[in-house]
Amino acid sequence: MKIIFQDLKKGEVKVEVHNLDDLWYLSHIIEEGDQISGKSIRKIKLGEEDANTKIIKKVVFITIAVEKIEFEKYSNGLRVSGKICEAPEDVPHGSYHSFELEEGSSITIRKKDWAQYQIQTLREACEEKTGDILILVMDRAEGTFALLSRSGYSILTELEGEVGKKGYGDVEGKDFYGELAKQIDAYALRFKVESIIVGSPAFWKEELLAVFKKRNPLLAKHVTLATCNTTGKNGIEEVLKRDEVKTVLKKDRTTRESVLVEELFKEISTQGHAVYGRDEVLEAGDAHAIKVLLITDSYLQEQRREQSYTVIDQLMKEVDRAKGAVQIISSEHEAGKRLQGIGGIAAILRYKLK
Repeated sequence: MKIIFQDLKKGEVKVEVHNLDDLWYLSHIIEEGDQISGKSIRKIKLGEEDANTKIIKKVVFITIAVEKIEFEKYSNGLRVSGKICEAPEDVPHGSYHSFELEEGSSITIRKKDWAQYQIQTLREACEEKTGDILILVMDRAEGTFALLSRSGYSILTELEGEVGKKGYGDVEGKDFYGELAKQIDAYALRFKVESIIVGSPAFWKEELLAVFKKRNPLLAKHVTLATCNTTGKNGIEEVLKRDEVKTVLKKDRTTRESVLVEELFKEISTQGHAVYGRDEVLEAGDAHAIKVLLITDSYLQEQRREQSYTVIDQLMKEVDRAKGAVQIISSEHEAGKRLQGIGGIAAILRYKLK
């Protein structure tokens, strides 16, 4: 994401969307009551209301008062809806309109007050993107590729083959390594990855790296090896927790979120400085005891659908005013799913409540 214009004293920020992750961030920055301005396509009626009325589509500059935010990762879009409060004369004020935001969209967000966590979220989204991380977990019979981005990881493909046993000079083994190496090359170019993580049981990863060094010695320098016990989705989750890849992932959102969730569950297991569930967290918020508020994006979407978001929004802003941290956790990865499993909302506390 790129900030085109910013005046926080007036509560205005204009941004340009570059990718799907930016839309994920915006879905948590934009809230009910904000004003959103930008160019959009609107149906315009020409003439009086009769049989000769003509309807055309026209690009107009519109401002709406936000009432609804809908983000669907797999539809590659963010819909923001509300009543029109500023528009050309031929567009009825007070009627409803929806902005369909996608890659390349530019909008201005106007808030009465920007909370610190919202500003931090905006800055995080606008940080120079370091490139996604390609992960391959493999054994002698199959390999699973995944792409790790800020909003979680997605499985790219699974390849099947068979690596020959050592000492037998099996041609199939060489072919399978070759196919894996070829796929690494293709994905690295397609997604402009900076880092590659290869995990496997036993020695498969070292043998693949030896093949890959011959094929692409420059890119091979960006490969980190890790140990895992399985392939597939479970292997990806296992690799993300390995010490070998902490250096590669230390700036990655998924890893930061996983560390916070691990800290939360550690506190819960020892009956320490943690609470979870809506009522308990709200009580901790009233006591100004929250050090870090953890909420999944799925939980926030549920609250919006159930029209219960206002209370949670007030909680986030109260934690922010009390100098606590607000962390929205993606439910796409394992840590987010664990948090969702205990209600989707929890808090690490400054002190233990009675």
